Amino acid sequence: MNIIVNGENHTVPDNCSARFLVEILGMQNDKIAMEVNRDIVPRSQYDDFTFSENDQIEIVRAIGGGQR
Repeated sequence: MNIIVNGENHTVPDNCSARFLVEILGMQNDKIAMEVNRDIVPRSQYDDFTFSENDQIEIVRAIGGGQR
């Protein structure tokens, strides 16, 4: 199945979960936020949330830092 992640096509297995996608992308230890078709997917739902053909997914990383 094809999905679009941050503007790039990715082929994933049917019934791919958000958790599995995060693992495929090597982001399981990152602090991230995921949006699918403009809706936020809470991290608590990653195990149960599955993608559909041509879903548009945006994943952003939280970057630490700030002013000293």
